[in-house]
Amino acid sequence: MVKNALQAQLLKAGLVDNKKAKKLSKQAVHEQRTGQSDEAELKAKIAQDQQEKLEKDQALDLEKKRLLQGKELKAAIVQMINQHKIRDIDGEVSYQFIDESKVKKIYLNQQIYNALVSGSLVVAKESDSYAILPKALADRINDKMEGFIIVNNSEKNEQITDEEDPYAAYVIPDDLMW
Repeated sequence: MVKNALQAQLLKAGLVDNKKAKKLSKQAVHEQRTGQSDEAELKAKIAQDQQEKLEKDQALDLEKKRLLQGKELKAAIVQMINQHKIRDIDGEVSYQFIDESKVKKIYLNQQIYNALVSGSLVVAKESDSYAILPKALADRINDKMEGFIIVNNSEKNEQITDEEDPYAAYVIPDDLMW
């Protein structure tokens, strides 16, 4: 005696037998009488799942914001480089430097070359080319995000020589022309 149409269909299909159907119907009647059901557990599980989803969504949102801020900062730095780069640098003196383990060469006029070697100017990476910037701007850029300044000779000029170095008295100039 099946009370449910679904149970009848399951019996007909052979997925459950009479004993199992009776047991399920008795269990349902017992839960209705005593008020015990899995609804409280189900509601608790749903609430927990919603809380976990909310936390996960917040973490993803935070990550997206962090990436967006990084992109905005990078765009602002590129704009600063583009606005403040020294434009009239073309000349016949070549200056070589290392960028990503490759030797690069740019041609400068003598005044820019001297300032670059002395450390008052620096070389910065500007998308796929290079820009010459004042040292003060380069320091501000380096404070915000590293990786844009390629050559900063002021750091080399400030290095302290090793006292035990036998060749410390022989200073090799950076602007040595061959």
